[in-house]
Amino acid sequence: MSRVAFVTDSASDLDPARAAADGIRIVPLSVTFGEQSFRAGVDLTTEEFWARMTAPDAPFPKTAAASPGEFKAIYDEAFADGAEAIVSIHVSGKLSGSIKSAEIAKGLLPDREIHIVDSTGASMAEGILAYMGLEMAALGVSAAEIARVLSDRASDLRMYVSLETLEYLKKGGRISGARAAIGTFLSVKPIISVEDGVVDTADRPRTRSKSRERCIELICARPIERVAILHTLAPDVDEFRDEVVRRSGVDPATVMVSVVGPSVGPHLGPGCVGAAVLYKR
Repeated sequence: MSRVAFVTDSASDLDPARAAADGIRIVPLSVTFGEQSFRAGVDLTTEEFWARMTAPDAPFPKTAAASPGEFKAIYDEAFADGAEAIVSIHVSGKLSGSIKSAEIAKGLLPDREIHIVDSTGASMAEGILAYMGLEMAALGVSAAEIARVLSDRASDLRMYVSLETLEYLKKGGRISGARAAIGTFLSVKPIISVEDGVVDTADRPRTRSKSRERCIELICARPIERVAILHTLAPDVDEFRDEVVRRSGVDPATVMVSVVGPSVGPHLGPGCVGAAVLYKR
């Protein structure tokens, strides 16, 4: 049995029950609606988040990284359960303070072996790396080598998401007001990319169907090693998934589908669909 424990954060959008069953611990980020704060995935489920997010006149939620103390508590728990080392995989340091909190927590445990990995992305980009790590640990690979490989392969990760609007990215501070206004004025259905922690507009198709088609083209532009579909309650997610599988030739049994939750969802808004993809070298 592997003595390497895996930790990620709620921005990974991994289902808490599945992650726990597979041996992945999740540090919950916080999400605040007005005066009410919640721990993502702990006292606010993904379903509850979207009900609040889409309610009439709902305040725009704010997200925040977990504290170093919360990271340390999860690390302590993993070691108490018999782990000899931890590989901790998190949302890009350019998008969140989670990496900084993890590094501080690591410093509070100087006698323990803890490796921090920056996924350079968010959502299932983190999840892809976490499951790669699990597979390596099952083969007996050391925690240090797992962390080295995952950090290296993070450069092969990309995210592409077809949005309904840029408004949520603007509200969340991930894109300038001017860029969002251009998208709104043109009534486009923009596609964003995330590469090396940087959110950018990959294309600006004029209709939803063209946006979906272009998003699939971008995802499948290179040979794919792993892909995970993500969406924000998009009704066409199954159709989108099937088309990505068909064009990429990946084994459909390996393709995870995840609903984006409270940590990333506020920046995307409802009705989006896309993927995190690890390209072959």
